[in-house]
Amino acid sequence: MTRRADTAAATATWDRHAARYRGQEHLEITAVDAALRVADPRPDERLVDLGTGSGLVLRRLATRLPDGPREAVGVDRSAGMLARVGALPSGWSTLTADARAVPLPDGWADVVTCSYVLHLLDAQARAAVLAEARRLLAPRAASRLVVVTVWSGRALVRVTLALLARALPLGCGCLRPLDPAADVGRAGFLLTQRAHLPRNGYPSLVLAARRDVGDLIA
Repeated sequence: MTRRADTAAATATWDRHAARYRGQEHLEITAVDAALRVADPRPDERLVDLGTGSGLVLRRLATRLPDGPREAVGVDRSAGMLARVGALPSGWSTLTADARAVPLPDGWADVVTCSYVLHLLDAQARAAVLAEARRLLAPRAASRLVVVTVWSGRALVRVTLALLARALPLGCGCLRPLDPAADVGRAGFLLTQRAHLPRNGYPSLVLAARRDVGDLIA
């Protein structure tokens, strides 16, 4: 299967499951809220959420207003998922696009988030998404990336999750655990924060990073 056909098939799958996806968002809220506290987008900043799905990051972020960003864009290639986002604050929007090729200018964002996406991808796709995140971030010291994946600090839990994902790919495929720290580093980021969230939802890992210092301006 070609990359284009594979992408189309995956998009169609998410479109089909969009109607019931929000039913499991309560399992993501704890980690998403933790990620947003780490990201801490300010009113003078712009945020891009890669793989926004049904918009949980945007909706949770909206509860922080007026302290949230002046502009926020949720990017997803599934129109069915984006149709579930709902109303957004003025200046915020969604964009139907692949997270590996977002039609926004270089350096447009001060904050890029990527929640419960990377663990669904193979290594090549992860590298492409993280490269796009780096391109989107302004080359400033304050620019930051925050990602969330399914992960546990306990080896037994990780093995159990991986077995479930392999045995039941349709129902549990999204539970495949991933620590993306190495991927993030290879993409040209420096890790600044790491937090495990083992309870009150999916066992999750929140990573925060900044662009490497070589190409930054004040």
